Amino acid sequence: MVYMERIEPAARMRRFYRVAIERTLFGEWALVREWGRIGSAGGQRLEEWFPDQGAAAEALAGITAAKQRRGYAAPSRSSATLGWTTAQRPFRADRQNANFP
Repeated sequence: MVYMERIEPAARMRRFYRVAIERTLFGEWALVREWGRIGSAGGQRLEEWFPDQGAAAEALAGITAAKQRRGYAAPSRSSATLGWTTAQRPFRADRQNANFP
């Protein structure tokens, strides 16, 4: 599975794109693409079927390269990309409130 994000605060843009290869119940391979706005409920989903895993992997590589050219990249491991709101971020006593019990 490949997960990428494109975040541009000046344009108020926070998008994600996920691509995965999955085996179908009929022995074929499906390329599943999902995209949408980070933090929103829902999004879009599209499946394409391929006769073998190699063909699906080639399609995945092509889609990933195209999205990277458009500014999508793997997210950094920060609370912003984990989907936390400001109120849900882990508490850090060393930075916010040293008197916290």
